[in-house]
Amino acid sequence: MSAPERPPSLDPVAAARWSAHPVGEASPWLHEEVAFRMQERLDFIKLQPERWVHWEPGRGGLQAQRALQKRYPKAEVWLNSAQPAEAMAAREVAQARWWQAERWFGPRIALGLPPAGQAQMLWANMLLHTCAQPQQILKIWHNTLAVDGFLMFSCLGPDSLRELREAYARQGWPAPAHEFTDMHDWGDMLVEAGFAEPVMDMERITLTYESPQRMLADLRAWGRNLHVQRFAGLRGRRWRAQLDQVLMTLARPEEGGRLSLSFEIVYGHALKPRPRASVSAQTEIGLDQMRQMLRSGSRISDKV
Repeated sequence: MSAPERPPSLDPVAAARWSAHPVGEASPWLHEEVAFRMQERLDFIKLQPERWVHWEPGRGGLQAQRALQKRYPKAEVWLNSAQPAEAMAAREVAQARWWQAERWFGPRIALGLPPAGQAQMLWANMLLHTCAQPQQILKIWHNTLAVDGFLMFSCLGPDSLRELREAYARQGWPAPAHEFTDMHDWGDMLVEAGFAEPVMDMERITLTYESPQRMLADLRAWGRNLHVQRFAGLRGRRWRAQLDQVLMTLARPEEGGRLSLSFEIVYGHALKPRPRASVSAQTEIGLDQMRQMLRSGSRISDKV
C-alpha cells in the first residue's frame, strides 16, 4: 500500500501560509530540544560529512546549527529556506564575527542548495509534519544527497496533542490540529523516494504549564492549526474565556495541578544508496544517474 500523498487532513493553503510566516530572532525552544536529542543519534554514524545542508534552519534550530558546526568543523554548510531572508538571518547567526579568522578562513556557509548529489548529510528538524507534499520534499532531499549520504529528520507523530484533541472533541469543536503521519508511513515514503535502510523511532515528551496562557503562547510559536475543517471565522472574547476553562481540564493532580500536554516525536534516518540499472534489450540511464554511478564506482547490474 502506498503512503498518503500528504499528512491526513492537512490544508495545503494554510501550510503554505505558515511556511511564509517569519520565524523571528530565536528558534522555537521545543525545536531546539528535539534537535539536541536528534544530535545524540549522530554518535552512531561514522561518516564525517564534507558538505551538509540544514533545511529551514530558522525553524529547525539556530542553536542546533552552531552545535552541528562544532561537530563538523571542517564541513561546508548550506542553509536552505523557502524564505531567503530567513536563510540570510541564519547565516548571520552561524558565522563567526567579522574580526574572527574563522569567518574568513573557515568552511563556507552558503545559501540555498549545493549541486545535486553533492551533500553528505541533510538535516531537517521538526518540519515534515507541516509539509503539504512530503513525498516531493523527500525526492528533493534524495536528489540533493551524494551516494552513501544520509538524511536526518524529525517531526510530530500522531499521538501529539492527544489531551488537547480530546478536550476539543468533548466540546464538539473542530480539531485543534491536523492529523500527523505515523512513523511507519514515513518509512514507506522514504523507500518510495529512493532511500535505503530507513530507521524510524519515536519518543513521547510531556510538557506541563502553570496556566492556559503559557500553553497557548508556546503552541502559537510552534505552529498553527492546519486542519482543513478548522473554524473559519474569528473567535470572540467569550470563546477565549471558554477555551481557558477547557484547558484547565488538562490539569493533573500528579503534576501539582499543572496543565499537561504530550508530544510524540518521530525521528528518521536513511541512506542514499548507489544507483543500479538492470540490463535489458535496451537500457536507458539518465545523465545525472550516470554521473553518480561513475563517481561511486558502481556498475550496471547483470540482473534482468
